Formats: sequence, C-alpha cells, structure tokens
Amino acid sequence: MRGRLTLLVAAVGVLVMVAFLVPLAVLVRTVAADRATARATADVQRLVAVVGTAAPETVRLTVDQFATDTGREVTVFLADGTVLGARAARTPAVVLAARGQSLTVESAAGREVVVAVQGRPEGTGVIRTVVPPAELSAGVTRAWLVLALLGALLVVVGLVVADRLAGALVRPIAALSAVSHRLANAELDARVEPAGPAELREVAGALNHLAGRIQVLLREEREQVADLSHRLRTPLTALRLEAESLRDPDDAARLTAAVDGLERAVTGVIRRARWRSAAAAEGSCDAAVVVGERVTFWSVLAEDTGRTVTLDLAPGPLPVRLGGDELAAAVDALLGNVFAHTPDGTPFTVRLAAEADEVALTVADAGPGLPPGPVRRGVSRAGSTGLGLDIAERAAGAGGGRLELSTGAGGGARVVLRLAAGPPARPAVNA
Repeated sequence: MRGRLTLLVAAVGVLVMVAFLVPLAVLVRTVAADRATARATADVQRLVAVVGTAAPETVRLTVDQFATDTGREVTVFLADGTVLGARAARTPAVVLAARGQSLTVESAAGREVVVAVQGRPEGTGVIRTVVPPAELSAGVTRAWLVLALLGALLVVVGLVVADRLAGALVRPIAALSAVSHRLANAELDARVEPAGPAELREVAGALNHLAGRIQVLLREEREQVADLSHRLRTPLTALRLEAESLRDPDDAARLTAAVDGLERAVTGVIRRARWRSAAAAEGSCDAAVVVGERVTFWSVLAEDTGRTVTLDLAPGPLPVRLGGDELAAAVDALLGNVFAHTPDGTPFTVRLAAEADEVALTVADAGPGLPPGPVRRGVSRAGSTGLGLDIAERAAGAGGGRLELSTGAGGGARVVLRLAAGPPARPAVNA
C-alpha cells in the first residue's frame, strides 16, 4: 500500500511537472530568440542615420567599423545596386524592404532582419543582418537544465511527503494487523493504540472492544465449566465413603485410589478452566513415566476384562513438550477408547519410542478397527461422546506433534500420538 501510494504521487507529480515545464521551456526558447532579434534590430538601427545621409564611402567605413566593434555582419543595399559591408545576395526580404517596409523573416541561415532606410537621393536603402541559430538559442540549454533540475527536485520532495503520509496510514494498519494476529494466538490482553485518521481510530476502538468482549465471554464460559465440574465433588465424596465402607481391604484401596484419580482430574479441570493462560499451555514431562503410570492403572481393568496388554516402553527419560496432565489425559482417552469400543478379551499393545526429534506413542488393538469417515469432535458412530480422539489430537498439537489414525496389520485400530521431543521452546527475550 505504501509503495502504491508513493508510485501514484510520483506519477501525478511527473504529469504535473511535464504539463508545467514543457510550455515553460518553449516560452524560454521563444523569449531568448526574441531578445536576440531585438538586440540585432537595435544594432542595425544605430546605422540608419549614417546610411540615410552619408556618402557611400563613409557608409562603407562605418559599416566595417561597426562589424569590427560588434562582431555582427551587416550588409547595406543602396538603391543604385551598390552593396556595402558583408557580401550577401538580395533576398526576397531585401526586395520587400526596398519598397519601404522593414521586416524580420526566418531563413536557413537564421533569422534575417532587414530595415528600410529613407532619405537617400537615389531611393530607399536597406540594412540587412542575420541572427544565427546559436545566438537565437543562447542560454536556452542552461535554462532548460535548471527547469529539469527544479522539476526533479519538486518530484523528490513530493515523494518524500507522500512517503510520510503513506507511513501515517500504513503504520496504524500494520498495528491493527499485528494485534489481530496476537488475538488469534490467544493473547487476549493485546490491545492496539488508536492512531491515524478518524476511520482507522474507529476500527482500532472496535477491535479493542471486540477483544474485551471475547475476554468476558471466555471468562464466563470458564466459570460455568468450573461450576459444573465442582458439582461433581459431591457424588465423588459419596463414592469415596462407599469405597471406604467395603469389607475387602484390597477392593477398598483400589476403589479409593480410583476415586482419588477421578478427583484429581476434576480438580485439574477446574484449575484449567479458571486459571487458563498462554503460559499454562506450555510444559514438559517425562513421557516414559507418565505412560507407564497410566498403563499400570489401566492394566487392572484389562485383567478384569481378560485383555492381554503388551507394553513396550523405551528406556527413559523421554522428555516431551507437553505437560504431564495433558499427556495423561491423552493416554487415558486412547486407552479408554480401546476398552469402550472393543469386546472383552481383545488384546492391545502400547508402545513408546523415540524417533529422531519426536516421541511416538502407539496404541494398537485387535478389535474391529476404526469406523470409516473423518473423525470430528462431538460426533461418534459408536455411541460415545466423540471427544476421546479429539482430546488426543489437541494434546498432540499442543506438544508440537500430530495424531495419526490407521488400520493395524490384524485389522484393528492403530493410533499414533507424536510429540516433539525436548523441553518447550521459550521465546527469545531481548536485553
């Protein structure tokens, strides 16, 4: 935009300069020619008195002296045919002047000035001189150069002013674009400083108002999620009391541990809903530890349902760019899908391996496989909520990786959660 505005001003400036300077240049040339002609006429007029009254020999001496002093060649044609001064032929202009009419005509040699002289006894005499082209255009080239430099200077000044004006328009627009990108990256505290013309200031105010409304709506939504999650504490407390009242100590301990895990998950939901920020999205953990703990937890249920669990964990530590809670939620979602969508007794495999700059978690089962068609959030063709794979996919995106769905060699489902290895990247801070 800035370049186009500058180019537009440059084009307009050049057109104006051309429309102004071309007629002015023509006028300068005309004025220079007229001045040279006027000087030549004035020089010739100095000889009129001598030519009109003196003898031919006196006229010859005077004309020669005049040519020596001024450097201008002058020819005098007397009525009896005598030619004095510089030799020249009788031109049509001289013939007309012999009839008593002084005039100036253009010729191949330049501008011819002829002056009729009355008073001689033999008739009208004629004084002739020629103004050469070099004299007619003397100083014109220099004047044209000055005009060209002046025009170029005015165009440059116009470009500088146009660039300043364009910058005053472009900078507020660039600030609006930068703030909109920050808002798109969940930096909801980003605001733009209104600047520029009134229209751009109005747009900046509207963008700031929109950002404020987004913050309010998200805060209300998070509070509602937190309130709904908090309501789960009452049935969890009742479930804990029931678990503690069991006679079998092993069953009581197992159910109490499950209730503790569920309560921690609910607490995590409340915390994430109420204190969610950009910094909270960053984190790191040891994938080997987290995956091992979650597989151990689900192994109890796998034993009760007659499933064989094959666990293949690479030796740790395997740091990934994802928090432990997020990774645990993703693992629970993937393993929960295995138990929810495959019949009892179906074996499954959990494999964790380091591959180049990634850590890959593979969950494969020998069940009926994934249904055809894309997987969309909240949509399930197996009677569930449809959120399990979406939770895992979001965790993969937050960890700098991706989620891959395919069919295993035995026809079952194969899900690969890939995460970027290493600690989370921190933005550089300028000193």
